[in-house]
Amino acid sequence: MTVNGTVLDGFEAVRDAFGQAQASDEGAAQLAVYYQGQLVVDLWTGRDVIGGRPYTGDSISILMSVSKGMTATCVHLLGQRGLLDVDASVARYWPEFAGNGKQRVTVRHLLTHSAGLFGFPVEAHIGPRELLDWDRCVTALAGMAPLWEPGTAFAYHSLTFGFLLGEIVHRIAGKTVGQFFAEEIAKPLSLDLWIGLPETEEDRVADQFSSLPEATPQQTRDQLQALGIDVANPVVATLLASSSLGGQEAMRVLNSREGHAAEVPSANGIGNARSLARLYAGLVGEVDGVRLLHPDTVERVRVAQTDGMTGPEPLAAIPQPFPLRFALGYEAPRTGSPLLGDSCFGHAGLGGRLAFADPATGTGVAYTCTNSRWDYAAGPDARWLPWTAALRDALRR
Repeated sequence: MTVNGTVLDGFEAVRDAFGQAQASDEGAAQLAVYYQGQLVVDLWTGRDVIGGRPYTGDSISILMSVSKGMTATCVHLLGQRGLLDVDASVARYWPEFAGNGKQRVTVRHLLTHSAGLFGFPVEAHIGPRELLDWDRCVTALAGMAPLWEPGTAFAYHSLTFGFLLGEIVHRIAGKTVGQFFAEEIAKPLSLDLWIGLPETEEDRVADQFSSLPEATPQQTRDQLQALGIDVANPVVATLLASSSLGGQEAMRVLNSREGHAAEVPSANGIGNARSLARLYAGLVGEVDGVRLLHPDTVERVRVAQTDGMTGPEPLAAIPQPFPLRFALGYEAPRTGSPLLGDSCFGHAGLGGRLAFADPATGTGVAYTCTNSRWDYAAGPDARWLPWTAALRDALRR
């Protein structure tokens, strides 16, 4: 496995471990690390399987749920500027949201996946292609009733997270979340990172694929029934409808030009590892004179919020050997994504993408891949383990 790019002295073992981790991956990947404001690891390997083009450190790809960290950063910038209160009701900023019993849903509930809106209403018939229609998606969510009492349980708002918080950004800033990210975050830090890709950048995209077998909604239904869970329950019905949004058809939509251009801020951020690492480094320290979040903001947003909470009934009966754990819009370290330790925060993405910061060491880290082969329910991605171990050792030294 040929690994291209550069590492600074002291990080050579990270390069070796990255090559080891990618040896059996038929796709392409990038790894980047900023330490104390400096790019110390900038690596890439593999090939663009779908496009058949050279793959470099400048190639960009779909980031899946790593995009949620990008969206959360927009929210926290508004909070830092005094324009948003995470404990205020969502309806303060988005009045139409108050309908159907959502008057007391707060921004914090959205950030912590505890709002009871973890999927679109079944009757809205939101499929993969409908995700590209912003107005249809946010209108469906504004009219929805929570599936449980907000704040009493949590379940991953896998796609609705970005629309819910993105609409708040839109209402406050008068810009779409993609425009806000481009102007307030990507431009100051000179990032190759977008929510809504300009057509001028289209020829740089290395499309995603998956070497994992696709789980069908029927298989999910059968697994739930085997646990004695009533699949007619509204919470379960919403879960089953959401599961149909994560298959090959969704991948085809996200790989299209229309999928790249739309704003789906839970899933279709596009960029490279170098820019993601720079973003997270800019959250916890200065990068070329730019720092996005104040130290007190970082301390507040990285604290785990869902410890002690369970999934809503009847989903609480589903075994969770590697349970999710959320801070304010970011993931907190967990057994399925331990990052570099307890001080870290960030977000993993479907199939194995990963980006995070470690304020304890002043580090920003990002891994991107084109082969979506990570199953989050089975523990950490085996491709992460060699280089995260080598990076911990390098930072200790």
